[in-house]
Amino acid sequence: MARRDTSRRTRPAAGHGPGRSSLWSDPNYRLFVSLQGLSALGDSFSHVAIPLLVLHQTGSVMQMGFVTGLTGVASIVTGLFAGVIADRVNRRRLLVVTDVARCLLFGLIPLVWLFATPVWLVYAVVPVAGVFAMLFQVTYVTVVPGIVAPGQILKANSHLYGTYAVASAGGPMLAGLVAASFGPAAAIGIDAATFAVSAVGILFVRIRATPKPDEGAGGAPAAERGGVREEFLAGARFLWRHPVLRPLTVLLGLLTFLTYGLTDVLIFRVKHDLGHGDGTVGYVLTAGTLGTLAATFVVARLRGRLGFGASWIGAHTLSGVAVAFLGLTGSVPLVAVLAACMLFCTGIGGINSMSLRQEVTPGHLLGRVTSSFWTIHNSLGPVGAAVVTTAAAAWGAPAVCLVVGVCVAAVALSGTLTGIGRARAGRAEDEAAGP
Repeated sequence: MARRDTSRRTRPAAGHGPGRSSLWSDPNYRLFVSLQGLSALGDSFSHVAIPLLVLHQTGSVMQMGFVTGLTGVASIVTGLFAGVIADRVNRRRLLVVTDVARCLLFGLIPLVWLFATPVWLVYAVVPVAGVFAMLFQVTYVTVVPGIVAPGQILKANSHLYGTYAVASAGGPMLAGLVAASFGPAAAIGIDAATFAVSAVGILFVRIRATPKPDEGAGGAPAAERGGVREEFLAGARFLWRHPVLRPLTVLLGLLTFLTYGLTDVLIFRVKHDLGHGDGTVGYVLTAGTLGTLAATFVVARLRGRLGFGASWIGAHTLSGVAVAFLGLTGSVPLVAVLAACMLFCTGIGGINSMSLRQEVTPGHLLGRVTSSFWTIHNSLGPVGAAVVTTAAAAWGAPAVCLVVGVCVAAVALSGTLTGIGRARAGRAEDEAAGP
């Protein structure tokens, strides 16, 4: 995946008030989750269709990695100012604008593909769409605490991850079938349509405003006024001073470098090494998303028992083991199981990480902290995608998976030597005091 910038506040969001009810009993929350599920369904189409489109046109895993890398660069650059925008403007309107922009951009591809097949259009459109995707993701994280109570953030993130997994479970399979029948461009067109529906729906979602400290009628707190650079650094400084968020950002940067191009490698392995078609790619990626769904059912229990540190480190260590075994098997069903295991583990880590940031970060800083966090830890992603996909082309996907898996496990285990390893309690506020 916000507590201000919405005028309609006549009713509290679900979970607020003395007799706190189930999140699902609030129609506002249900609408928000449903829209995220629809958007996830569309995203899963492009997630499969764009690499397939490039592979169909070029036959090169390196070109697939190039598109992934361009998108990563666009996201990193956008991260320098995305949090500043999310903390300054109406967050609901920003979500609508980003959905409309992505609808138009992705809609261009199937429209042009009716007459010609210029691969350069993919290279041009996908990174620009990545700009708006980054804006949406930062803003989406900030609005979750504006819809639910502070004590329900972990549960809400579990619901959202679960909804994403359910939508994504059928998405890759359907995308593979659509791509096989009508071409990858048609699958991208479905993604464009879901953005249009999501944009309309978000207009009806209520988001609570969050008061900012030491400010008057508007604007940022006096201590934080300044240019984009200073406001971005305000988020980075918060990360640096926090005893858990600091090592978490560094380690996730290394993990992102290692895993950013793994989807491309997985698709290449299924199609090139194992000789299966687009439909099989869809089935394998669908199986993977079921792992994310399973994570949503156990993450709160794991964190309650083990604490943030043990659950985060353990999950990413097991993820590395799963990636390593991807390089040791030639069985498609086993590849699907390992993909599910990998996403189960990264789902547990991701839900914990996002919830921690939302719980310990002041509302007026959440956009900038989120933006700084993602920009810093994603900065090595494009380089990693290029390195991993180039290595797969040169030495084969099995060897790359084995090396990457071992490195992922080693990076995760190094967290035991940092503040992450000392974070024991169930709730982030108790695990590590903020600055």
